[in-house]
Amino acid sequence: MDARTPRRADPDARAADAESRRHDGAPDAVRGDASARSDRSAPHDAADETRKPRGSARGPLRRDPYAAAGAALAIVLVLAGAVAWWLHARNYESTDDAYIDARSVTVAPQVTGAIVQVPVTDNQVVESGATLAAIDPRDYADAVAQGQAQVEQAAANIANLEAQIDAQNDRIDAAKKQVDQAQAALVLSRQENARAQDLLSRGAGTKQQADQTSSDLRQKEAAYANAQANEITAEKQIAILQTQKQGAQGQLDQMNASLNQAQVNLSRTRIAAPEPGRVTKLTAAVGNVAQPGQALMMFVPTSVWVTANFKETQLYLMQPGQPADVSVDAYPGRTFHAHVDSIQAGSGAAFSLLPPENATGNFVKVVQRVPVKIVFDGDPGVYLGPGMSVVPTVKVR
Repeated sequence: MDARTPRRADPDARAADAESRRHDGAPDAVRGDASARSDRSAPHDAADETRKPRGSARGPLRRDPYAAAGAALAIVLVLAGAVAWWLHARNYESTDDAYIDARSVTVAPQVTGAIVQVPVTDNQVVESGATLAAIDPRDYADAVAQGQAQVEQAAANIANLEAQIDAQNDRIDAAKKQVDQAQAALVLSRQENARAQDLLSRGAGTKQQADQTSSDLRQKEAAYANAQANEITAEKQIAILQTQKQGAQGQLDQMNASLNQAQVNLSRTRIAAPEPGRVTKLTAAVGNVAQPGQALMMFVPTSVWVTANFKETQLYLMQPGQPADVSVDAYPGRTFHAHVDSIQAGSGAAFSLLPPENATGNFVKVVQRVPVKIVFDGDPGVYLGPGMSVVPTVKVR
């Protein structure tokens, strides 16, 4: 049979084969029909895909409009917050290089002696004038008593000299009166002697009378000279007394100075608090011998402030009187109101123990920090000690 001639199928065989496919290959037929339909629809779907514009696929935000709105709102809020923060931050200058500062005092005795009383203890708060320590005052009390006795003796000596001067002034007055009387008698004697000598020369008077007036004149001259000598002697005596009084006055002044020094030393046996504050680093103990300059304790006044080391680039708008808020690390959540008191005339490095030498040839520019004194507006109401960390924020606009 020619291969190109179509083979005729047996009718019975074709019927049997169809029945077998109906019972045994139904699923394959179904799949074949589905595949056929898929094959028929494939060109249509491909055409639809080719008709869709590129990039028209809907993303998650387009599929969910609420998410898109929320994202947009979040972006707006972030931008608004950033703008608000910048507008707020540009009005303030802040630094964490700041601490509580105070003028602490080293309590030291000014006289030597045994400590007999220490009525304070560590970290005790005391008022101004309260006794911090006491030194044995007996030696200094004796010095005061001795000084008082010397002053009284010197004063009595001056009083005696003043009495002598008064008496000598009376003698001088009497001597002056005697000089006046002797001078008056001398003038009268000279006049009588002149008349007697005149009468004798004219022969109207006797020689005896002339000799008597002449002798009386010599006596009056001697009496006058004696009165003048007495006056001069009295005046010299009072000058001596005045000199003695000046010496006694100098001694009295010296005694008063010694007495004042003794009284000061006696008062220094009691060491008092110079102002309200707190006792720290107490080393004094009863029985120890205190020496001048020896540290017995440290005293921290209650008057404290903030020393803030701002960068020099932060000082452009900063001025005394500007308000500030201070947060203290020891009291989180609390803010204390204060104000700028002053700005130091120079950086902190310029006043250090070893200031930088910028002319040595190895200069490196570094932003300097300048201490700014910030004072609290009122009593903070909490304990603040030197060295405590704070963060001040100054409003410069």
